[in-house]
This record gives sequence, C-alpha cells and structure tokens, in this order.
Amino acid sequence: MTQNTIIAYQGHQGAYSHLACRRVHPELTPKACESFVEAMFMVERGDAHLAMIPLENSTAGRVEEIYRLMPKTRLHVIGEHFEPVNHCLLALPGTKLEDIKTVSSHPQALAQCAENLRTLGIEPIAALDTAGSAAELAETKQPGHAAIASSLAAELYGLEILKENFQDKTGNTTRFIILSKDQMIPQLDTNIRYMTSIMFRVRNMPAALYKALGGFATNGVNMVKLESYMASETMQVSSFHLDIEGHPHEQAMKFAMQELNFFAEEVRIIGTYEAHPFRFSRMNLEL
Repeated sequence: MTQNTIIAYQGHQGAYSHLACRRVHPELTPKACESFVEAMFMVERGDAHLAMIPLENSTAGRVEEIYRLMPKTRLHVIGEHFEPVNHCLLALPGTKLEDIKTVSSHPQALAQCAENLRTLGIEPIAALDTAGSAAELAETKQPGHAAIASSLAAELYGLEILKENFQDKTGNTTRFIILSKDQMIPQLDTNIRYMTSIMFRVRNMPAALYKALGGFATNGVNMVKLESYMASETMQVSSFHLDIEGHPHEQAMKFAMQELNFFAEEVRIIGTYEAHPFRFSRMNLEL
C-alpha cells in the first residue's frame, strides 16, 4: 500500500467518515485513524495522499478541534463533501426488533434518535463512536443489544439493519473537507461556482474585524461562514476561519483580499475548490 493510494480518516471502519471516503474517492484505500491529529499529520508527513475530515454538522454544529489543528499544519483544502447522516438500528443476525432492550452509540447519534428510542422502550448507552459500537456488538454478540451506526458498518461487521433512517428528523448532514499536502487551486472557469477558505488573525485595534471584512461587502463577494477561535495563550487576539463564494483570480476577490491583507495579519488562503452541489440544493435551503 503506497501513500498515493491512501485517504485517511478518524474513527473505526464503518464510520460516516469512512463512508464519505468511499463515496468521493472510491479509487483510494481508506485508512482508519484514532484521532483527527493522526489523520491530518499522515498527510502532512506524506504517509497518506488525502484526509477526509468533518468540519461541521447541521445538527451538532462545528468540530472545533479542526479549527485549532489547521493552523498547525500546512495542509490545503482541495474539496468539500456533504454527507447525509442515515442512522441505522443494527443488531445481530436473526434478532427481532421487539427483542432489543439496549442500544449503544455516540452520544450525538443517541440524541438524534432519542424519540424513536423512547417509543420503542430501548435504553440508550453512550459509547465513543457509532462504528465502534457496531464493531463491539459483532464481537461480544450480546443478546438484546443493538447499535446505531451507518449501513456501511452493518456491511463490514455482519450485522442486520432493523431500521433505516432511524433519526428523529431528516436532513442531518455533515460537511467534510478534503485535505492535501499539495495546493491545488483550480483554473478559473466562469461556469463553475467556487469556494475559498481563508484563515487570518485581526490586528488588536477597534473595529479590526469590521474593517478587515469590509472589502467583501463593497465588492459584492458573499461570505457564507465565519468562525472565530482564540489561537494564542494571551486570550487577547482572535483568529478566524472564513468561507467565501469566489475564486482568488476574480477581480472582485482581488480587491476584497487587498483590504483583508491591509487590516489583518497572517492571512492564508487554505484552499479554493468547486462548491459542492448540495450547497445550492433545495434540501439545503430548507434546513
């Protein structure tokens, strides 16, 4: 197995990150890692070609750890992927739904299926992750116990799907970013919609953020996401992650970036990539 065939992700085999790897890059070999740090630094070291990293979820919110890790690497965002979360109620082969008394999964998954669990009278048990719960069930073969995980986890661990779309509400979606050691800014095509992700730190002065971002407003560049975090131990200066619709070679973007660079410090474009179609789908607009 060579580095050019590996795409790293965090979690057990069968995790939603693993599923995203198979959907986006079926030609690559997914590699499970214990942590986000391990997955990202596999790419940094050249031990993996890409990494599939979750950045935010429509129900659970942002994965704050990623924002703190990105400045510590020189990785580039080369793509994004939106993966619908389809929680499945999994059990040992031959188990009937009425036999299930307890279920284990990640706390977020349990919370997203809470109403269905109450209706069925199934006791939730918190675990480290979804796929890990499926793997443990397959190993221990505990009767009357189930797991909430992906359909891929059922396939990998030989479990039966008792209920698909087991979450209480539809539309739960995770946004992944695809990381590479090499920068891959695509050539500008006016028929394609692009996203550009930027990291920067504002100067410690009044209205610094307002001034830094003013160029995007005056030049008609749409900002779709702004996240802040304290990147220093002093707790005095904020750093920001900014996602905008646009390509750095567009004239409006050039003007906006000039103002950002004037009023901000350590400005770094971490990636320009094609916007995923989900961004403009009817389902996304209704979330």
